[in-house]
Amino acid sequence: MDYKKAGVDIEAGYRSVELMKEHIKKTMRPEVLTNIGGFSGAFSMEKLKGMEKPTLVSGTDGVGTKLKLAFVMDKHDTVGIDCVAMCVNDIACAGGEPLFFLDYIACGKNYPEKIAAIVSGVAEGCVQSGAALIGGETAEMPGFYPEDEYDLAGFAVGVVDEKDLITGKDLAAGDVLLGIASSGVHSNGFSLVRKVFPMDRASLDTYYEELGTTLGEALLAPTKIYVKALRSVREAGVTVKACSHITGGGFYENVPRMLRDGVRAVIRKDSYPIPPIFKMLAERGEIEEKIMYNTYNMGIGMVVAVAAADAEAAKAAIAAAGETAYVIGAIEDGEKGVSLC
Repeated sequence: MDYKKAGVDIEAGYRSVELMKEHIKKTMRPEVLTNIGGFSGAFSMEKLKGMEKPTLVSGTDGVGTKLKLAFVMDKHDTVGIDCVAMCVNDIACAGGEPLFFLDYIACGKNYPEKIAAIVSGVAEGCVQSGAALIGGETAEMPGFYPEDEYDLAGFAVGVVDEKDLITGKDLAAGDVLLGIASSGVHSNGFSLVRKVFPMDRASLDTYYEELGTTLGEALLAPTKIYVKALRSVREAGVTVKACSHITGGGFYENVPRMLRDGVRAVIRKDSYPIPPIFKMLAERGEIEEKIMYNTYNMGIGMVVAVAAADAEAAKAAIAAAGETAYVIGAIEDGEKGVSLC
């Protein structure tokens, strides 16, 4: 008996690392001091000395049951983008600039090419956000996960000067809410998605005119990464007063998290186009509208609050970064919370 007969292939692990290296190389930053394969990743803080009070911000998350679609479709090169997005978008909400990222893949069996495909997506997410992929772990766990399945999670660290932290403390009535468009369902609510649509290859490969693509491709579309858009707003001289990443819990849970006491957000549901995937999901699943807004992003992946005088400049800066923003509402005096009308 040996480790391989017990289900853990050490040689496959070595090959996975070798296949990853070409993807990881694309994410490197000058501050990275270590090579892939060591016991830890080292990142120089030298460039942060110019900040008055450099403050670390961090985020950790996974992809959730969206991975089930990747298993059925046998497509593994985009879920890594989702993993990075879920972490770095939270960092960006605080005004932070992502510095580095680490991933964790747990699988039933290590298929090196599949692991490399997953990591290629992680690397692409890191490139999009400017974070270096400085380490990670691939754990082969036979008997714990089915051979063809895996879980994927990650952890990111960023930095912001303390004076530039986005906290919502300066929100005032009359401030404008901008919504930055999502790419679709992103990475939340897939347990409900999987109850509405059959999770088989025939269903997911079906093309729908209203989607302009197959159902599977629409659902698997990777989560938008908003780091560059928010950086563009900052570089345009606009102060972001508050920011909310619309993830699990939709508008009703996430928007109040960006508010101080004494103000509420009022959002107009007709102020932007809702992507057809949400309409299809609501109709096929007979899901009430409030539940949709309490579960999904409904086409808005990030909500940003700015002074009314800065709204057009912020929209232009977001467009310059390749994203689309809409004026979706405003801040009013009142009990902390959100109203959708």
